[in-house]
Amino acid sequence: MERNCTTRTSSALLLKAAVGVLAMASASAVFAQADAAKDFPNRPLRIMGQGVGSTADYLSRVIGQKLTERWGQPVVVDNRAGAGGTIPTEVAARATPDGHTLVMGHAGPMVSAVTLYPKLGYDPVRDLQPISMVAQGVTALVVNTALPITSVKDLVAYARQKGRITYGSAGNGTISHLSGELFKKVAGIDMEHIPYKSAGFALTALMSGEVQVSFLSPVTVAGQLKAGGTAKIRPLAVSSPKRFIGAPDIPGSAEAGLPQFEARLWFGLFTTQKTPKPVVDKLHQAITEILNMPDVRETILKQGIEVVPSTPEALGAFVRDEIARWTPIIRAAGISAD
Repeated sequence: MERNCTTRTSSALLLKAAVGVLAMASASAVFAQADAAKDFPNRPLRIMGQGVGSTADYLSRVIGQKLTERWGQPVVVDNRAGAGGTIPTEVAARATPDGHTLVMGHAGPMVSAVTLYPKLGYDPVRDLQPISMVAQGVTALVVNTALPITSVKDLVAYARQKGRITYGSAGNGTISHLSGELFKKVAGIDMEHIPYKSAGFALTALMSGEVQVSFLSPVTVAGQLKAGGTAKIRPLAVSSPKRFIGAPDIPGSAEAGLPQFEARLWFGLFTTQKTPKPVVDKLHQAITEILNMPDVRETILKQGIEVVPSTPEALGAFVRDEIARWTPIIRAAGISAD
């Protein structure tokens, strides 16, 4: 009996000691993370991007400049073109998880790529930590003015009469491509997709009559919309039920008679998964404060997109919802990365 009592006492003491060690280790980890946030950033930061002159590049530079002013550390926008934005996104996913490498994510590498690239080198949900939504916008459904089309109703009737028409996009898997496929589905018409290297090339093709329809950002088509009687394109609707603040003169899809046509152009900041939470919190606070500056909100709105900061959790949920929404559309349309 004494031996059993002694054994139980020793086991209890060992368990108590083990719990104490674990508690100290946990406390040490918490303090280490807090110290990491206190010292962050301790060297230059970089925001991964995919193209100079793109909306993502513009947003990265606006935020990067403000972060430099706030923290005194340079912020480099590191553009790496190719593969639909998956190259810079994978760099961010594989970076040291200390918050010094960010990526301006959007629909291409964060949503479409999941289906388009069977051997994608990262999982946008598993390998990237959301920080904040940055901005959202819409695509504009535009047609060549040579067509006898002045409304979405006219376009649907024209497409059904002709049997098939063509639409141009900024490339396979881009939001302009997905917008076209969604429009085909909800309107019940057939359109042949013609991908271009960029939105600029798609606009040129539309203006020349090489394609008849396109789905482009209000910023891309702004110059033509201001051309008045000499314009070669005509807007029919934006891809949101209501009119968009960045393009108030274009009808919303509900007003145009097709409320199911809703496709959001969006941009959000992410960093490497397993980055300490205090560092993510520090990044989130700084970025949301920057996005709420009146001068920042105004300059971004002039680009045809609206500032919409969010919590990390809300951005993460948004990405998961977008993947679930677009995956069946991409598969049904047979969209490939080629």
